[in-house]
Amino acid sequence: MDHVRGLKCVLCGDEYSVGEVLYVCPKHGDEGILDVLYDYDLIATRLTKEGLAHNHDYSIWRYAPLLPIREETPRPPLHVGWTPVYQSQRLGEKLGLAHLYIKDDGRNPTASFKDRASAVGVVKAQELGYEIITCASTGNAASSLAGFAASVGLRSVIFVPERAPQAKVAQLLIFGARVIMVKGTYDQAFDLCLEAAKEYGWYSRNTAYNPYLSEGKKTASLEICEQLEWQAPDRIFVSVGDGCIMGGLWKGLRDLLALDFIERMPQLIGVQAEGSAPLVRAWEEGTEEIVPLIPETLADSIAVGKPRDRVKALRAVRETGGQYVAVTDEEILEAMRLLGREAAVFAEPAGAAGFAGLLKLAQQGQIDPDERIAVLVTGSGLKDVDSAIRAVGKPDLIEPTISALRRLM
Repeated sequence: MDHVRGLKCVLCGDEYSVGEVLYVCPKHGDEGILDVLYDYDLIATRLTKEGLAHNHDYSIWRYAPLLPIREETPRPPLHVGWTPVYQSQRLGEKLGLAHLYIKDDGRNPTASFKDRASAVGVVKAQELGYEIITCASTGNAASSLAGFAASVGLRSVIFVPERAPQAKVAQLLIFGARVIMVKGTYDQAFDLCLEAAKEYGWYSRNTAYNPYLSEGKKTASLEICEQLEWQAPDRIFVSVGDGCIMGGLWKGLRDLLALDFIERMPQLIGVQAEGSAPLVRAWEEGTEEIVPLIPETLADSIAVGKPRDRVKALRAVRETGGQYVAVTDEEILEAMRLLGREAAVFAEPAGAAGFAGLLKLAQQGQIDPDERIAVLVTGSGLKDVDSAIRAVGKPDLIEPTISALRRLM
């Protein structure tokens, strides 16, 4: 990995060589998240716009020169990334926006954005010779890891809170994961997972701990800009739980600026559920300190009371001139309905939360009609069918006769 210069602590700024540390800054323990540093001059000789235009590998691996992996390491066979970006004219007209783009990451192999990180995590586990990989998750990261581990023959041990949706738990079991349900919150499952990884020598896929996972997540912002012909949007809306996606998107945009692939930095808009919005509060108060809470929202994928990647998530918003927005569960359900009926994108609650934030700001007159807006939908509605039914109601039930149909009509 001659293109990787090292790792840098986001708290103290100390730098380490790649082989010096495995996960976090030794000085700060679990809080000392590391950022991957690159040699952009070297990368510029290997990755160009012209080269990408002739690259027919439409997956995250088209950006391999910008990923912390060895060229010779086998990659999982599942196709991850290059999910579609739709210009949603009907939905844009409804909101008074001329340039609205929806990126549907529910189209990834296990139906969520988290496949981007899991693909990189599995590659790193193979590089380092691990046979078992683990993570804690509210659902999507878990099913994603289980699927990608199964695709390369790794064993996976997954910790999920007891309230994780059954559809996501079903995916874990189908992919052959050892599933351990924790009687508690996601944050308690996360802490237990870290302890278990140390106790049993498993490789940790936890994004706000393993520095390489965020690099997989950044590929979404690389794709958005390339799919928009290198005209970066003015704002990117995305749901936020642990803060890892926000930090990843920001890293990808910084990569593109360093390589002169884009001319300006988009504003990053993070959206949290009102019942689980510690980053909104920290942003409003101008601090990087988090007041932990017990999350209460139907959007399970962002039901996080103690965001682990808070430092990068807050800096991403502040340094891009963006903002954090809190939305209610009812606003999330309305966003699910609108995305389905006006754009034919089926999103789970957390997947629709970013769009709910856009709806809120548009209704408040905070969006210019000519802005280029990109919304990242992070997970498929099939992940949480109960919430989908709650959003739209149940179908009509009639007797199988034309007279019954006439009465209904």
